[in-house]
Amino acid sequence: MASHADTRQGIGSSPSGLPGGGVPHDDEPTSFIKTPRQLITVVVLGFAVPILLIMLLATFMQTSIRVGAGSDSMAPEAIEARIRPVAGFELAEGGGGPAAARSGDEVYKTVCAACHDAGVAGAPKHGDKGAWAARIKQGLETLVASALKGKGAMPPQGGGQFSDLEITKAVVYMANDAGASFEEPKAEGDEAAAEGGEAKAAEGQGNGAGAKPAGN
Repeated sequence: MASHADTRQGIGSSPSGLPGGGVPHDDEPTSFIKTPRQLITVVVLGFAVPILLIMLLATFMQTSIRVGAGSDSMAPEAIEARIRPVAGFELAEGGGGPAAARSGDEVYKTVCAACHDAGVAGAPKHGDKGAWAARIKQGLETLVASALKGKGAMPPQGGGQFSDLEITKAVVYMANDAGASFEEPKAEGDEAAAEGGEAKAAEGQGNGAGAKPAGN
């Protein structure tokens, strides 16, 4: 009787003691999604990533079409043509020799008027004979030297870029308006032309005086 009971007990039970003779398995697959938050993240990424890829692809295609449509804009010839207007300039040849010197009035209005019209920073006011009297007594050369090199708050050449002749004309213009009688300087070309004209006039007078009257 005992052996018969043991046989029935062995048939109805498993070695592991689990009902139905089941055996535990340790290699069953497990999901990495363990919380609702992880599930939501996976779902959102599943929608967002494809949409982002589609947008990037569409942008790339539009850029490629716009750059290369109907032209070889990236060809070496096209690039050189775009650069040429900036780097490939040429200096035009002067047709009339050196530019004519600006007048004293023009130079004054360009840089001098800013201070001398109102007498700013101790500058003698334009046309003020009292303010200019002592300066005029110093002579034209002293006034021109001060204007060229700068004096006090006045920078060299009044802060502009002029020739010595133009600065001298401006000084003469201001000083004469304040009572001086300086002679306005002339360019070397003007002086040569004037001397040539005087020589031709004298030669013409000499030829006229030496000509013999025609006989009757």
